[in-house]
Amino acid sequence: MRKALAVAALGLSVSLFAQSVPEINYDANADILTLPSSGEVAGVATNSKGHVFVYARTGHAVATLGDERTFYHGGSRLFQFDPAGKFVKEIGQGVYSVNFAQQVRVDPQDNIWIVDAGSNQVVKFDADGRLQLVLGRKPENITLRPGAGVPARQIDQAPEGRGAGGEGGRGGEGGRGGGGRGNAGSPGAGIPGDSFSRPSDVTWDRAGNIYVADGYGTNNRIAKFTKDGNFQKSWGQTGSGQGQFKEIRGIVADGAGNLYVADAGNKRIQVFDGEGAFKSQITNIGTPQAICISGGAAPFLYSSNSNDPESMANGEIYKLRLNGQVVGKFGKAGKLPKEFGIVNAIDCRTENDLWVGEIWNWRAQKVTLKR
Repeated sequence: MRKALAVAALGLSVSLFAQSVPEINYDANADILTLPSSGEVAGVATNSKGHVFVYARTGHAVATLGDERTFYHGGSRLFQFDPAGKFVKEIGQGVYSVNFAQQVRVDPQDNIWIVDAGSNQVVKFDADGRLQLVLGRKPENITLRPGAGVPARQIDQAPEGRGAGGEGGRGGEGGRGGGGRGNAGSPGAGIPGDSFSRPSDVTWDRAGNIYVADGYGTNNRIAKFTKDGNFQKSWGQTGSGQGQFKEIRGIVADGAGNLYVADAGNKRIQVFDGEGAFKSQITNIGTPQAICISGGAAPFLYSSNSNDPESMANGEIYKLRLNGQVVGKFGKAGKLPKEFGIVNAIDCRTENDLWVGEIWNWRAQKVTLKR
């Protein structure tokens, strides 16, 4: 009887919480952009001129055999569109890093950054699409099957006795960014430097410092670099305590330099200062995946409670104040326009005009919130 009452009370609590979050009216247009090549839209971002950038998983990476290495490239594509949705050009054709799209962001200077989970690299292009900076290095090992009945070792899984990120866990030697060597400490803490294990997102503070969310592979950490790509510090490890993470899916900074980290496995957003000191956490918003902070004098935080693959549950996007107060939510899981399928990216330059990138539905929708 007591168990039944407890379950009923829990259900009532969840129900009351769900009812207490206002529904935000909105419109959405899923037909503005026509991708030259279709695939999962992992990232969508806009610049100050209203141009739209889409980083999509458009096919399998091509493997080229070298003398000692196998080079994977070309599994994804980065497209640019004008404000009306007309295709402008492709950026990064033939770039070594482009394997498996994870995210695209545009910084305050209109530089374009891609985060690639296949190559374990974060790459900066200028506003015209010219390569500027590389953080990380591709793993030098490939997926291997040692023998019959032995599982293949994945690219992001280090060989026994060696760190993640290639030979001996080396990082930063192949790009223009800084790197570091060292031994991994606690589980998920990674190796100091840019030895990433499937990075998921990138953001910056006002001074131009770069923060990389390194949390889809074996690492659960935030890595901080100078604007020139030199490694400064990292923090985080696998766990559920303050400053610990279970699968980091997104990161964004506010105007004061605070960092908001989508800690999906712990169903929360953790907030830190620029040095990694824990400040607060935001819960009761489901499983945060894509996060974004709007511009303007009164910025808002948006967070997608993305549905799991093959599930129609959840799918809504929450609108919050930076102190964690929920203003409302909109959307649900589905395949029709105005519905969302695994939202992996949100761009929100203004409070009411958003772009949403969807893995499940292979599209980017333009969303307009009604006042």
